[in-house]
Amino acid sequence: MLVSNEYDEIRPYRDEEVPEVMARLLADPVFERVLNNLFVNEAKIHEIREAMLQTRDVEAFQRRFMVPFLENILKSSTQGLTIGGLEHLEKDQSYLFISNHRDIVLDSALLNVEMYKFGYTTTEIAIGSNLLVYQWIEDLSRINRSFIVKRNIPVRQMLGASKLLSSYIRQTIINNGNSIWIAQREGRSKDGFDQTSPALLKMLNMSNKQKFVRGFQELRIVPMAISYEIEPCGNEKVAELLKRQADPCFQKTEKDDLLSMVSGLKNQKGRIQIQFGKPIGRSALKGLSKEGTINDRLKRFAEYIDNQIYKNYQLYPNNYIAYDLYYNCNKYVDQYTTEEQRLFIELTHQRLKLVNEDREEAMELWLKMYSTPVFSFENCCQESQK
Repeated sequence: MLVSNEYDEIRPYRDEEVPEVMARLLADPVFERVLNNLFVNEAKIHEIREAMLQTRDVEAFQRRFMVPFLENILKSSTQGLTIGGLEHLEKDQSYLFISNHRDIVLDSALLNVEMYKFGYTTTEIAIGSNLLVYQWIEDLSRINRSFIVKRNIPVRQMLGASKLLSSYIRQTIINNGNSIWIAQREGRSKDGFDQTSPALLKMLNMSNKQKFVRGFQELRIVPMAISYEIEPCGNEKVAELLKRQADPCFQKTEKDDLLSMVSGLKNQKGRIQIQFGKPIGRSALKGLSKEGTINDRLKRFAEYIDNQIYKNYQLYPNNYIAYDLYYNCNKYVDQYTTEEQRLFIELTHQRLKLVNEDREEAMELWLKMYSTPVFSFENCCQESQK
């Protein structure tokens, strides 16, 4: 068990810290307002507060609060969640899940619900410090097995923070036996293009005391794809892209991220699929490390992970409809019905009404967001046939 205080600023909370965190949450006036907004029934709020006071460890917190809360989200705003590729994972093994990223909260939270349901230990979750705008959000995140990735810090501090993060991830997987979820790049995909950042792999390699192949092999990296039939916060993503086009210096506010968190939880998401690829083993890593500089190797590795995510991404009728509309063709007309097309177009107009920007540009960005996964899959298949 990892007990060094070296990681205290970023690690999840430990079981012995849970009672203190519960007390701090219940004394927080902002968290109290959150409870009042979520549960208008005074008896229910009292019940929750009493249950929090009786919670003594992380597993109990997740079982009592997070799993029921997320199962309710699934019932109220989705048409079901399916999971595939569990046959690639061993329950007594730890992994580093490198995942595409579509929703601030749900991507990793839904993964943990499914891991819990199927008898796997829940994963630790990487979360950017920019999202921890209130103490109660940090407390809830870290008690829910999240560790902090420091963002927006001075350049002179970035190297040290990256080395610490890299060391923490490696020790957690190798020495602690805990799995980790981390997004393939900073920030959510807003244009549908899921692309792994070589900088992420460079950070992971900072703690590597061995050669390229062995160092990455011991992390047991598993590419993971999460696919939503209806894009979480799709209209907010389009609005943000339009603002960035109009003003390259545009910066989101803390309020923007909080609104996206809430929207992602509440908005309809249709069907959801989580799919695990195979752990990336020695053979694949040797092929990626044969020639070039370390940056060349990391770039090839990132592209390899991308291809695994593209192949495991669940393409829904909405994706094919958007592709045909975006490229003005009928290439995938056999992948959807006329009714499915009508419903997607209706959804499109409903969501874009919420975007107070130029309708034509908004429509183009919306269709691109849905069609890009099809385009990525096509390119991936073409490359594999060369």
